Amino acid sequence: MRDDQRVELEAAAAAWHQEGFVVLPRYLDAPDLDAARADLPKVFPSPSEFHSEPDGDRNSQYVTDEFGGIIEFPFPSVELCRLVVHPKLINLAEAIFRTDDIRVYASELWAKFTGAADYQQEHHRDYLNHTPLVPSANARYRGLEMFIWLNDVPEARGPTHIVPMTLTSNFPALPHGYLREQQPEMYERELSAAGSAGTVVAYSTDTFHRGTQMTEPGAARYSAHVSYRHADNQWTSRHAWGDRSFTTHWRPFVEHASPRQLRLFGFPAPGHPYWTQETLAGLRCRYPAMNMTSWEEAAS
Repeated sequence: MRDDQRVELEAAAAAWHQEGFVVLPRYLDAPDLDAARADLPKVFPSPSEFHSEPDGDRNSQYVTDEFGGIIEFPFPSVELCRLVVHPKLINLAEAIFRTDDIRVYASELWAKFTGAADYQQEHHRDYLNHTPLVPSANARYRGLEMFIWLNDVPEARGPTHIVPMTLTSNFPALPHGYLREQQPEMYERELSAAGSAGTVVAYSTDTFHRGTQMTEPGAARYSAHVSYRHADNQWTSRHAWGDRSFTTHWRPFVEHASPRQLRLFGFPAPGHPYWTQETLAGLRCRYPAMNMTSWEEAAS
């Protein structure tokens, strides 16, 4: 890693620790971003496809429900799957948690279309559906969420608005959200995460934020979401990867992923005692196209 990249990561991690979020413009770029964006038509209608027939069979799921455009990991595209475990995202998570022992505990794609639903939210924190516990002052035990804008998201396309944690650090664990009339200062001092494609918005699960309304006529907003945690933070979780591993799109992702990426989902690292000739043979059977070199060399 170059010195300038290391400095950038350290600055981003420091901002996340102090304010509860950091926005990194165009953090992801070609060719990985372009490859993922090229696969968006496999999973979502284009703006023109949606707006020409919003009540059509393919489009009805997006209408009335703000969460109707969510697709959970693994996605029907290897390139989109790989984007949420991009090495630059892993580097950012490792810098924030100050360790390489991290896990991915949730990931989604999300499409929004102007007029399809009411996307205006109150300021809220996400921890209530990420953990049965409460936020800790120790960042080791907080969840890290990231939005990756897959197309340009100016203000008219409903970017997330975020409240710096320095304004809310003394708030109690409940309520998890506040209306404008309850906490007007939060809305007056919120910051926009608007940005171009490839921008990464990283925030803590105890950071107040909200979705905003889409106002640009005929527009769409596409984003990828991924949540990371320290491996020790076992009480923070949303998705069970064992359950997801029986889905159609899991095997293609695994067969294209690196050992570093797979470790995020609980695969033991090469050299771990789990790996024996028997378990390696079983893994080759389950994932025939997987590159087993790192595990086989460490076990030999």
